[in-house]
Amino acid sequence: MQLTWFTWLLSLLPVAVMLILMLGFKWGGMRAGAAAWLVTAVIAVAFFGASWQLIAWSQIKAILLALDVLTIVTFALLLYNMANETGAIKRIGQEVPRLTADRGLQVLMVGWLLVSFFQGMGGFGVPMAVCAPILVGMGYTPVKSMVIVAMGHNWSVTYGTMAAALMALVGVTGVAPETLAPYVGVLLGLTLIPTGMIIGVLSTGWKGMLHSLPAIIGVGGAIAIVHHLMGIWGLWTVATMAAVLVGGAVLILISRLPRYRAQAQAANLDPQADNSDDIVPVKAETKPRNFWVLVSPYLILMLLGFSAILITPLRQVLGSIRFTLQFPEIRTSLGWVTEAGPGKVFVLLSHPAAIGAYTCAISYLIYRAAGYLKRRDMPGIFKRTLHGLVDTSLAVIAMVGVATLMEHSGMTYLLSKGLSENLSRFLYPFIVPFTGLLGAVLTGSNNNSNVLFGVMHMETARIMGLSIPLILAAQSAGGSLGSVCAPAKVIVGCTTVGLSGQEGRVLQKLLPLMMIPTAIVGLAAVIWVYLIYQGVLP
Repeated sequence: MQLTWFTWLLSLLPVAVMLILMLGFKWGGMRAGAAAWLVTAVIAVAFFGASWQLIAWSQIKAILLALDVLTIVTFALLLYNMANETGAIKRIGQEVPRLTADRGLQVLMVGWLLVSFFQGMGGFGVPMAVCAPILVGMGYTPVKSMVIVAMGHNWSVTYGTMAAALMALVGVTGVAPETLAPYVGVLLGLTLIPTGMIIGVLSTGWKGMLHSLPAIIGVGGAIAIVHHLMGIWGLWTVATMAAVLVGGAVLILISRLPRYRAQAQAANLDPQADNSDDIVPVKAETKPRNFWVLVSPYLILMLLGFSAILITPLRQVLGSIRFTLQFPEIRTSLGWVTEAGPGKVFVLLSHPAAIGAYTCAISYLIYRAAGYLKRRDMPGIFKRTLHGLVDTSLAVIAMVGVATLMEHSGMTYLLSKGLSENLSRFLYPFIVPFTGLLGAVLTGSNNNSNVLFGVMHMETARIMGLSIPLILAAQSAGGSLGSVCAPAKVIVGCTTVGLSGQEGRVLQKLLPLMMIPTAIVGLAAVIWVYLIYQGVLP
């Protein structure tokens, strides 16, 4: 296991193959992941002394790790599709912009808060697909609408979709979520107010942004604090939605100030926007459906999420059934050893997927009782959920397979050792969130980026003597920011605003803007490392 340029480049090759196929040849994550897995297996056997037994055991681990993430995603998608079938998503989109008459605050409500709430609900491009048309209805251009909603929910992805991205990082690295959460909350929290300011400039110009600045600071600060506290308290699955609800309450209170009570004024109107009060066309209904019944699934999700953590007897009962597999020692012919031991422990009754399943079941009963959902609707809902899972599932399984095979054959160690010997301890933390962003843009999600680079960053941080939770948090923060730029997600949003085939126009404006919060995360990580090095922080 000698580190040379040849062995380091061999270790890099699986990742390079995946990135080249996706960036240069426009392959999807599923095909690129499968090709990278094949390359990894050949290299592991031919150059790193891996046996077929090693490949088999590592892939069993990979499947278990992938199932950990995919079960969460399954119930998040199912819940979204049930709510969408009842008209809840459309109704939320209609009601939220009407909470304030000030145009700058309306854009913050839709392009910052509502889009982030939808990310907490489901993600996968749905937030942009729902919210971008609302902004178009307010008079903004399709490209600007897409850029605003993409920027607006960049902070919310790691804890969104019931914290699937966080659990993916936990799964491949073995670092406890409660250890990662304090760092994740701080790094993503630092991006909120700058992101709000960018949205303000995009929507109402510099003068309008200054008009909205007190609201941006108040709302951004409230979201950052609640998001951070939810992580510290172990409420990762509902952190995004809880933070958005508190931020929305703060925004509504601020909108009652004399500064914002008047109708939108010329000083804070976008030059390209008309003065129409129409937010989105609304069909007249003879008997409008009850708003609180429509949104009840997400209130139930938060209630169950809080209860499973904060009610001690319930937490003990839900934590009583655990499942894991014991794995044997795995050794390559070159001497790289993966020690025997248990795999990932699944706490079956309190797993985020289980919380999602309970929520889906209760929501179905409520919708049925209210007459909003019929039994005949369910096959279509299941079909849409399954359709949304296919490509995602295969891509996640392939990428987790690559990551575990690289780790068990020693490739990840050599890759990390090469980085640690050629980058300084202060340059490396700055680069980490950019690798997270790159991974998410190319693989399509924060989940995949964390799987692809998580172990490499953990090993590099260990070799360099850096804080492992901080470096992993910087990786996931970069992945969160980059995931909203993933072409697959941008395509979903563009189809709803008439930009099919013109996704490049959106990415051309979006990617340079996303460098700002990514650089903020990188600088924060560097400063944090410096303070640890100086003994100021533990």
